[in-house]
Formats: sequence, C-alpha cells, structure tokens
Amino acid sequence: MTGTLLPGIVARSIPTSRYTANVLARATDPTVAAGADAAADAARTVVFVHGNVSSSLFWQPLMLSLPEGTRAVAVDLRGFGDSETLPVYATRGVRDFSEDVAAVLDELGTGPVHLVGWSMGGGVVMQLLLDRPDLVRSLTLVSTVSPYGFGGTALDGSLLTPDAAGTGGGGVNPEFVERLAAGDTGEDSPASPRAVYRAAYVAPGFTTEYEDLWVESMLTTATGVDNYPGDATATDAWPGFAPGPRGVLNTMAPTYFDTSSIVDLPEKPPILWIHGALDAIVNDGSFFDLNQLGAAGVVPGWPGPDVAPPQPMLQQIRAVLERYQAEGGVTREVVFEGSGHSPHIEKPEEFLAELTAWVS
Repeated sequence: MTGTLLPGIVARSIPTSRYTANVLARATDPTVAAGADAAADAARTVVFVHGNVSSSLFWQPLMLSLPEGTRAVAVDLRGFGDSETLPVYATRGVRDFSEDVAAVLDELGTGPVHLVGWSMGGGVVMQLLLDRPDLVRSLTLVSTVSPYGFGGTALDGSLLTPDAAGTGGGGVNPEFVERLAAGDTGEDSPASPRAVYRAAYVAPGFTTEYEDLWVESMLTTATGVDNYPGDATATDAWPGFAPGPRGVLNTMAPTYFDTSSIVDLPEKPPILWIHGALDAIVNDGSFFDLNQLGAAGVVPGWPGPDVAPPQPMLQQIRAVLERYQAEGGVTREVVFEGSGHSPHIEKPEEFLAELTAWVS
C-alpha cells in the first residue's frame, strides 16, 4: 500500500476477473476490512468512484463521516491509486473503468448499491448504469463530465467535427505529465500537480490540512499512452489533433463516449447532481476545453464560435437530466456556492447532508 490511509480506513487488494483492485473501506466494515466476500448487513452500501488524476484517497474524510450502518467502499480504477495498471482502450469509452468497478462489486457480492462518481467517475457510473443496471440503486454525480464527453460538441451533443478535433489526449500540458511521472510535490511551476490542484480542483483560496494527501493521490496516476493522458491523431481541423484510441483522456472524447441514453432506460434509479459554482474544469466555458482556450486567445488560430464554440457542459448535463426526469426518473441538482471542482472536500458538511439524505 503506497497511499496514506487516515485512521479508521483500511485497504484490501481484491483480485477480480478483470484486474486486481485496491479498495478502501471503513475499518468497522466486516466485509472489505476482514476480507469476507458476502454482502454486509449494513442498511446502505455507498460505492465511491474517483475522477481523473486522483484516487480513492480523496474519499476518506467523507467515508469516515458517514452515519453508522452505512457501508462505504471506494475503488481505485486501473492505473490509479494502488490498483493494477493495465492499458485503457479508449474506443470503448469508459467501459474499461465501469466494467472494472462492476467486477469489484460482483466479487464483493454487494448487489445494487448507491454509486457516487466524481468528475470522470461520474461518466464511469453513468456507463455502469447503462451496462449493469442490476448493480445500481442510485447515482450521485459529483462535478461530473457531461453525458456527451469532454469537449467538441454542441448543446445537443452533436460533434463539431467528425473526428472531435481538439479533444482527448493531445490537449494536455506535457510538463504536467512529466511532473506527475516524476512524483513532483513542489509548487515551483504552474504545471506542478500541487499548483494544478490549487488552481483547478478547488476554488481559489481554499485550504485544507489534507493538501499533501490530495497531491499524493494525484501522483498515483500511471502515465503513458496506454494510461494518462493517452495518444492523439493528426487532423486538418483546428487545433491539429484529434483523439487517439488509447489512454484515459480519450475515453471521454465524444467520438467514443456518450451516456445520454440513460434517458431511455426502462428502470431509472434516482440521480443526484452536485457541483460547485466555481468549478474550473466542468463548466460552460471551461479552460480545460481547447475551444475555450482558443476563444480566450491562449491557443492561436481559433476559427471562431461558429466553427469551434466552447462546450456548454453544464447546459448539456442539465438538459439530459431534465429529459431523464421527463421520462419518469427522479433527479435533483445541488449547486454549492464558493465551491470548485471538489465539493466533497470543499464543503464536507453540506455534501454529507445531501448525500445521506439521498441514500437514506
């Protein structure tokens, strides 16, 4: 175990049919903590799925704060945390991740659970709902990626270019990847993991005693073309690259990822969407969207809003959830003022109240 565990949290390595997963649980949970394989007698089971460039370590304070009688499990995705590093095949969207999570739940014998997915993890749990609805009691989407992926789409989810130019693995800052791979914990560069955490994961000025732990979590990310960020292909469309078939960022490219068909499911578990008003990553004008960077003059040669408009991410999420509700589902949107991309760590008491009310 390389990650720092808070008192009251234990880790277990779980071999599955797909990969060997690192799973965190509260020490009082007899199922994961003691290594049993049958479902616990807890009234509620909540399973946490982390986002990109992070791990299950981010969930620990929230897990510890859940009421007694709630079973809390956090899964490290492949290539993150202490789980096995295996290639990520992006042409399957996020299914490598969602099928891995399903394999863990099958191994634990949980039955249907309350799934909480953060950022990319929101896309993972939506995909799991599509493919394994038998495992889903409810969804909580935390600062989730849009159901139409990240970048390159209009409001209705249609592609701006056939190959989704400007999305996927080609858009990442190579210095950030190098510093991740080197285990950099410093703050001497805007591309350091710590600087990126402060600028993008949380709202400006947010401080916490756990910052070193969050940076440690980020540094567990496996790097390379088969993992983070992935590869890219050339295109004639601006800005000159399109998604490749390998690696993490390409899993969310809109050529491969689309979970909007959750609106067509015959059985619709309730969906809670929580996000921060100051989210720098998922927003209508995200500076992680190449088209927004072009519009701001950061990336030269932008062809203009008629050709390459920024992705209206929040509008897309809201529209899909409104359709989900119109087709018989139950949804709730909660916006935390003053919070960035990580409301579960920035607004822990408010987040806990919303989550416990949702899964009760």
